[in-house]
Amino acid sequence: MSYDLIIKNGQVILDTEAVVTDVAVTNGKIVAIGADLGEAKEVIDASGLVVSPGMVDAHVHISEPGRTEWEGYETGTKAAAKGGVTSFIEMPLNQLPATIDRESLQLKFDAAKGKLSVDVALFGGLVPHNLDRLHELNEDGVAAYKCFLATCGFDGVDNDFRNVDDYSFFAGMQKIAKMNKILAIHAENALICDELGKVAQAEGKTSAKDYVASRPVFTEVEAVRRAIYLAKIAGCQIHICHLSTPEGVEEVTRARNEGQKVTCESCTHYFAIDEEQFESIGTTAKCAPPLRDKANQERLWEKLFAGEIDFVTSDHSPCPPDMKIGNAFTAWGGIAGLQNNVDIMFDEAVQKRGMTLTQFAKLIASNPADLYQLNNKGHIAIGKDADFALIQPNAPYTLAAEDLEYRHKVSPYIGRTIGAQVVTTILRGSVIYDKENGVRDTHEGAFVLQNAKETVQ
Repeated sequence: MSYDLIIKNGQVILDTEAVVTDVAVTNGKIVAIGADLGEAKEVIDASGLVVSPGMVDAHVHISEPGRTEWEGYETGTKAAAKGGVTSFIEMPLNQLPATIDRESLQLKFDAAKGKLSVDVALFGGLVPHNLDRLHELNEDGVAAYKCFLATCGFDGVDNDFRNVDDYSFFAGMQKIAKMNKILAIHAENALICDELGKVAQAEGKTSAKDYVASRPVFTEVEAVRRAIYLAKIAGCQIHICHLSTPEGVEEVTRARNEGQKVTCESCTHYFAIDEEQFESIGTTAKCAPPLRDKANQERLWEKLFAGEIDFVTSDHSPCPPDMKIGNAFTAWGGIAGLQNNVDIMFDEAVQKRGMTLTQFAKLIASNPADLYQLNNKGHIAIGKDADFALIQPNAPYTLAAEDLEYRHKVSPYIGRTIGAQVVTTILRGSVIYDKENGVRDTHEGAFVLQNAKETVQ
């Protein structure tokens, strides 16, 4: 039998085991797995490589339209392709206007035409003033919804994203529950974090450690606890984004054990950078919730290995370099990390700490795809999209600014030696990146929509 593509001799991560075998692809789908599969138009020899499902990064900010100078679809999806990310779910901010209704969602579709190197699903936003329009986003195919309990958006900027008040949070959850969708939540206590930050700055405390101290562990835990309780009353399934503390994870685990539908994620940077490194790296490593101390990080690793954290994301949130100038309070809080999820987590989790390949694949691909019902994504299995990241283990390199595909060559990982490399990325059977030739300009990506009236390419 003849296929479009066969990947031969790689260590393939299946759902229950990782085995050296071959994978065959026809019409963008996985159609056979095993030895001696026959002939193909294209053969890739993956000897010595790990063949992983392409990463499904469930937390990415692309700022187009409106703030394309921060990051656009062209550069952002190329960075994803180079990093082994074959699909991501885009947040409803930091673009202008924020994605909160049918009109603003259509602007995203229009802005992305001819620019996507990987597949993209979308979050819709829950803000205080769109309760009557939430249904439009569901009808037009969003995978889930997102809201902020922490303060967000720029004062005085029209159409920017806004954090919810308690009423819009609760009422929004009731509406989202009726649509059988998930609400993803940025959980930090807004008032306490904001006021602690003002007090610190008034006292001239502006270092990285001062910033971390202004967003203490309890502000995350309190917000997680409150979100879980209100979601229980509203009957809404929720997902807690970018948890930075094991105490926050414990709140999710407790609720889950009591039968509530709640999941959580953390981010690559919380496992790769600690508070001391934040101090030395500078404001390119600023984010919210903040990077925390080494002891916190080690306990977070324990939670990850124990299966209490459902998956890992980048929370890719870039900006122009001049917005990173200033002290730890005045600089923009967001990490550009989309391109270095797979290699850093493979190095840190698999190579340095002994995580199994099957757990690794669940954390970067299968679990987020399953949670958000991206039904063709996240698994190397017959009938699924042929999305792969080919990883070369024990192949250290030092990340340089010129390696980055981002619009701005800014990342806290520049200068870091990473012990593994993504050498090939394949989207629906087509090579979109390889180490020798770089990212292709073929723009194979498309939007992945749910329940939509039309499919948007």
